[in-house]
Amino acid sequence: MKRKTGIFLVLLAVFVFSTACSNEGETNQTTESSYAQGMKKEPYTEEEFLLGTYTRIRIFDQDKEDALQPAFDRIKELGDKITINEPGSEIDEINENAGEKPVKVSKDIYDLLKKSRDYSEESKGGFNLTIGAITQLWRIGFDDARKPSQDEIDEALKHIDYNKIEFDDDEQTVYLEDEDMIIDLGAIAKGYIADEAVAVLKDHNVESAIVDLGGNIFVVGHSNRGENEAWNVGIQDPNNDRGAVLGTIEESDKTIVTSGIYERYLEEDGETYHHIFDSKTGYPYDNDIASATVITDKSIDGDGLTTVIFDKGVKEGLEYIENDTPEGTSAIFVTKDDQVYMTDDIKDSFQLDEESGYTLGDRSKL
Repeated sequence: MKRKTGIFLVLLAVFVFSTACSNEGETNQTTESSYAQGMKKEPYTEEEFLLGTYTRIRIFDQDKEDALQPAFDRIKELGDKITINEPGSEIDEINENAGEKPVKVSKDIYDLLKKSRDYSEESKGGFNLTIGAITQLWRIGFDDARKPSQDEIDEALKHIDYNKIEFDDDEQTVYLEDEDMIIDLGAIAKGYIADEAVAVLKDHNVESAIVDLGGNIFVVGHSNRGENEAWNVGIQDPNNDRGAVLGTIEESDKTIVTSGIYERYLEEDGETYHHIFDSKTGYPYDNDIASATVITDKSIDGDGLTTVIFDKGVKEGLEYIENDTPEGTSAIFVTKDDQVYMTDDIKDSFQLDEESGYTLGDRSKL
């Protein structure tokens, strides 16, 4: 499953960025009518290295700069609670008391863990919040990364079971029945945090903003280009440098979450092992996907779904998004042979860059 190793959360391996605000010229194309309604030509911006990535918030509403610090405070607060292998982490406390006793946690962590368990059940382990025994074994993304022996992998797999987590709603406690179980929320926590940052902005009446947590982008309201103008969001080319896009899509009040195989990896004995792990085999997924993007209303759902569809593959992943998720959820796949596939609902709104080297795939041939 997509697991970003033991660091609190993953660096989602494919970076999505908003061309609407990162392009200086386009930012300055604010219309007179939108400016008159209180939108800035230049955004209030703050950027910090948090959650293992550069986190940036841009607010385009006039006189809303005071919303930046509360949003970052919320990101830091949640990061401290979720980071594993860090002092004071609530997830660490649960893991350290596995097999011994339940741990009372904050409502934030309790709700996030319940949601993570739901995704694990619905995907039948395609997403698995107890993947930590595997991610801590491989340690991809850290200096001590290595390929474990098969015996080590087989042993770790015995301790991956989301059914062995006990929740007590009355006491708000979490208990891991197996003393060797490890919760790792790297595949979903960043989405939860992005949603919470957006909630803070909206509490401050922000109507136009972009929250960027690495591979999780949330575009709030309409863009600075004009009233009722959508944001133009670029989808990262998984075979190129950060900022290089293979295409763009216009969205408003949506989150765009991308995960891919290229950014964190281990090379050993002529083989390359990426950081997105299959909880059934204990190895990185070995399929035809280079990256998967989900566009939806909640970033936590985008996170969870990118893992689920990575597990399913392109054909079944597209069908799952179209048939088993709420209306308004879309997906884009990039395959290792440079084909781009997408759900039917965004065929007209996604624009493939003709010079990107990619071609639109034929779903009927999958």
